[in-house]
Amino acid sequence: MKKIEAIIRPEVFGAVRDGLAKVGIAGLSISEIAGCGRQLGHTGLFRGNAYEIEFLPKLKLEMIIDDEKVDAIVEVLLRDAATGKVGDGKIFIYPVEQAIRIRTKEVGSIAVE
Repeated sequence: MKKIEAIIRPEVFGAVRDGLAKVGIAGLSISEIAGCGRQLGHTGLFRGNAYEIEFLPKLKLEMIIDDEKVDAIVEVLLRDAATGKVGDGKIFIYPVEQAIRIRTKEVGSIAVE
């Protein structure tokens, strides 16, 4: 099994969610986060006053999946999360040693389906 973490722009989430559903991913965790990278921040304007926004809003998607689904999910993320601009995000893939569903005590990939 693998854990995929993807940092994406909030405005592309709908397309990403639809793409993931088409490849059979029904469960994922989503966190609202803020960060900066090459995109840095930008200057905002509120009631006539300029201010610096150093950290921009992003979404972090996390999912645990079988190894054979990794390529399909990465393809969806690369296609649907891309705007072509700096700040589109990142994808991280980690090995997962074990998963256990607490309610039923199921172990392995069946526990994350």
